[in-house]
Amino acid sequence: MNFNYSHLKSQLQQYAANKEPEELTQLRQRAFQNVTTAQLPKVTKFNFQDWPLISEQSSPLQFPKVIEQLTDPDQVTVKASSEEVTVVLPNSLKEQGVIISELGSAIKTHPEILTKYLATVIRPDENLLAAYHTAFINQGLFVYVPRNVELKKPIHLTINFNQTVKGTINFHLLIVAGENSRFQIIDHLVSSRQQTNPLTNFVEIMAEENSEVHFSSLDHLAQQSPSYYQYRAAIKNYAKVDWAIGLMNECNTVGEIDSELVGQGAYANSQLIALTANDQQLGINNRVTNRSPHSQGLINQRGVALGNSLLIFNGIGQIVHGAHGSEAEQQNRLLMMSPHATGDANPILLIDENDVEAGHAASVGKINQDQLYYLLSRGIPLHQAQRMVIRGFLSAVITAVPDKNVRQEMVDILERKLLENA
Repeated sequence: MNFNYSHLKSQLQQYAANKEPEELTQLRQRAFQNVTTAQLPKVTKFNFQDWPLISEQSSPLQFPKVIEQLTDPDQVTVKASSEEVTVVLPNSLKEQGVIISELGSAIKTHPEILTKYLATVIRPDENLLAAYHTAFINQGLFVYVPRNVELKKPIHLTINFNQTVKGTINFHLLIVAGENSRFQIIDHLVSSRQQTNPLTNFVEIMAEENSEVHFSSLDHLAQQSPSYYQYRAAIKNYAKVDWAIGLMNECNTVGEIDSELVGQGAYANSQLIALTANDQQLGINNRVTNRSPHSQGLINQRGVALGNSLLIFNGIGQIVHGAHGSEAEQQNRLLMMSPHATGDANPILLIDENDVEAGHAASVGKINQDQLYYLLSRGIPLHQAQRMVIRGFLSAVITAVPDKNVRQEMVDILERKLLENA
């Protein structure tokens, strides 16, 4: 990946001139020190080294303005763009210490929390894109739910990545779950076809002891420029994190989902569906690492490849030495709906402990002919029967999304793409 180091350094100096909090300036500078030495992340059997994810164009840093609306109902919504962030937060939750804010504002108002957690789950020295992203964060959100607080309804985030200025959008979502907290987040990512900005999209989740976080995301970016995402959770003693990710976008995408089971009895269930079409390329690392005893990590990936697309699933389950009594299970399954599409499902187990349970399953193939024949024999037309089988194939993840409107939107996108590629 080619980039101009001197240009990036000049851009960083412009960021520092914005008089942002010193803590953020120092974080940017520390991250930037790794830009020349760090390597790109590795995604097995997937080549994205030439993608223009690091922008050569300088974009001025100006965090969006914040509009906060305190309400009595218990619904929590956030609508974010490059220009403004609107937060609708119930008074009752704010009184309990819940914080939902634009990232730049949160660094000014809550520096003691941000400096403790920001860029600690995904460290900027891990790879080139992590270093670049952290040094040049220009959009983001912060969600903090303090200890013993339980949210009855999901937090709805709608992120619009349309941007008029040139340059990579580096969006960062930091989520902190205090001890014994419980909540759900639904993350909705949108953009227009006219959007030409590359995107790096990071989500950090710090799940403190005995907390529970359900994170659902629907990505249907329409942009033609590429995107890189990294979602990671650090899961402490007896905490739980459920991922339900729907990658139904139209841009070339490379991504990583990481669940770090750092506490005893920690639990992660990482579920993902992906749908590729036309000439799209999509490569995924879905990793769960058991670092403590009696932890449990599950991976379930399902994908459908249409047109001339390329879809790569890498499922990585790792149990480190000392994590006895742990479990690592994974499934990686692909449906190939076009003779011109390319797909690969790679299950990887890295086991360095004896007293554990570990297993994997992988498949790449065509639609189930027995299921198809059954539906055809009942008088259902071929194209409708195919769509029904595919919906059943993906249903394990779609049903994990808690909001019925988002589930229906996923089904609608699936139906549209299947019709377009019939």
